[in-house]
Amino acid sequence: MNKAEQFINSRLLNRTEKGSLRKLSVKTFPIDFCSNDYLGFARSPQLKDAINETLLGVHRYANGSAGSRLLSGNHLFTEETEALIADFHHAESGLIFNSGYDANVGLISSLAQRGDTIISDELIHASLIDGARLTHANRYSFKHNNLTDLEAKLKVAKGTVYVAIESVYSMDGDLAPLHEINNLCEMYEANLIIDEAHALGVFGNYGQGLVQQAGLEHKVFARIVTFGKALGCHGAIVLGSTALRNYLINFARSFIYSTAAPIHAIAAIRSAYQMLTKIDYPSLIAEKISLYSSLLNSSGIQGVQPSPSTIQTIIYNSNQKAKFAAHTLQSKGIDVRAILSPTVAEGKERLRICLHLFNTDEEIEMLVNQLTLLKKHE
Repeated sequence: MNKAEQFINSRLLNRTEKGSLRKLSVKTFPIDFCSNDYLGFARSPQLKDAINETLLGVHRYANGSAGSRLLSGNHLFTEETEALIADFHHAESGLIFNSGYDANVGLISSLAQRGDTIISDELIHASLIDGARLTHANRYSFKHNNLTDLEAKLKVAKGTVYVAIESVYSMDGDLAPLHEINNLCEMYEANLIIDEAHALGVFGNYGQGLVQQAGLEHKVFARIVTFGKALGCHGAIVLGSTALRNYLINFARSFIYSTAAPIHAIAAIRSAYQMLTKIDYPSLIAEKISLYSSLLNSSGIQGVQPSPSTIQTIIYNSNQKAKFAAHTLQSKGIDVRAILSPTVAEGKERLRICLHLFNTDEEIEMLVNQLTLLKKHE
C-alpha cells in the first residue's frame, strides 16, 4: 500500500471510529421529512408538464450545451430567463451558475483581492467558506448572528470589505437579522452578500425571499438564489448590478470554465418561477410550520431549537444518539436524517427535519409523536 492509500485509509478509519463516516444510500421511505423540496416542485407533475410546454416554445436547442457559455453554451433563452428572474427579484441583473456551490465559490473568489477583507458568519455555508479560501484577502468570521462581534470585525477590516451571510441558515433554520446587519454594513461601507438558498419560495410575496420581504433588495450588494430547494430544479443565480454580472462573466472561474446548463434545465427553472406566481406558497407552508411548532411545544420535548422556517432541528449531542434516532424514525417509514459532526460542531449533532407542503397534518402528528417517544427513552 503506497503512502496516498495509507493516508486515505487512515482518514476513513478515523471517521469510522468517530461514527461520522458518510455513505451514499439509495433507500427511500414513504414519508419525506428530509429533502429540501419544500413546495413539492421536484415531484410535481404540473411542473413537469409546464417544462415540456415551455420547451415547445424554444427555438432550436440541443440536448446539451456542448460548451461553456463563453463558447458554444450560451442561448437567448438563457439570457431571457436571467432577465425574468432578475425582474422577479427586483434586481438590476443576474447570472445563472450550474449550482449554488458554483455561484458562491465563483462570486467570493473573484471579488476579494489581496488587501481586502471577507467577514462571514461562523455558520455560513461551506461553499462561501471555500470561495473565501481561494482568495488572498483577509478573512474573519463572527459569532453566529452576533452584531457586536460583527461590528468588532468591521472596525479592523481593511481594503474593500465583503460581509457574507445566509438569510435562512441551512442547519438550524434560524434567520439572520437582516436590517441590523445591513445597517452595520452601511455604517462601515461594507458590501453585503446574502445567500437566499432556503428563503426562496418560503418567505416574501410569491416566495421572493427574505431580502425582499425586508425591503432590502436595492441595498444588498449581491444575492445568491438557488433553484435546488423550493424550486425543485438545479442551478443558481447571482443577483446584483449589471456591472457585477459583467464582472463575473469575465472573472468567475466556476462560470468561465464550466459547461453551461442545457436548455432543458433552464426551462425547468423558468417554469418553476412561473408556478411561484400562481399560488400563495409562503402562506401555505407557514401553516405546516405552525402546526409542527404547536405540536412540538405541547409535547414538552427538550433539545428543540424553534425555527420560523421549513428547517427544524432536534439536538442529540452525539453522533451515535442522532444516528440512532434517525434509524428509529426510518424504521417507521419516516425519512429524517442525522446531521453529524464535523458537518456541525461536536455537541451540536442533530436531527434535521424539513417540512413540506405535501406533508399531511397526520404525517406531522405522527412525526412529533415518534420524536416524543424517542426523547422519553433517550
